[in-house]
Amino acid sequence: MSTDNFKQDVHAQLARVGKALSHGNRLELLDFVAQGPRSVEELAAMTRLSVANASKHLQELRRAGLVRARKEGLRVFYELAGPDVVDLIAALGLVAETRLAEMAHLVRSYITARDDLEPIPAAELLKRSKQGLVTVLDVRPAREFAAGHLPGAINVPVEDLGKRLRKLPKGREVIAYCRGPYCLLSVDAVALLRTKGYKARRLEDGFPEWKASGLPVEA
Repeated sequence: MSTDNFKQDVHAQLARVGKALSHGNRLELLDFVAQGPRSVEELAAMTRLSVANASKHLQELRRAGLVRARKEGLRVFYELAGPDVVDLIAALGLVAETRLAEMAHLVRSYITARDDLEPIPAAELLKRSKQGLVTVLDVRPAREFAAGHLPGAINVPVEDLGKRLRKLPKGREVIAYCRGPYCLLSVDAVALLRTKGYKARRLEDGFPEWKASGLPVEA
């Protein structure tokens, strides 16, 4: 076996992964399955795709080894293949923000312009949470929270936050988190909390990145 053939074969396999990531709908599907297992029907509804189209995209991700599938009766459920997939998506985002002006503009317009405070890194949040200095707020839907969340987190979906502020003690800073670095749920939550007199910040990333880093998780 020649060295040239080996390199060509390796690059061909890398290209399989790249091809699987080359569609926006597939990246969105990965974002959702990173929160916990979901059926094809649920994922189709969440991404506003037909069931047939969502299934086609999920099968492409499965062939590239990025998700796993299991059957329960007549339904097929998908979940992320492993924490390395989260790392891969994070690296993709970092390159896009650094190299694509359009991506940097989107982040500035939708996130930085609404919240210019530095988000809190995961390690710092873990330390401050253990010391009882902050309230950790998960603003994802209840089902995603139940599948896994940060230790001691309070779950108030962002659409209910205005009606359930009494659950949050005012004497402590609130750290909100959601699905990942480009999830706007925590941005919306922090903006609302600040208008109500709370000291609030966002977690730097989201639940999938926290879990992929090997930090403690509750379910």
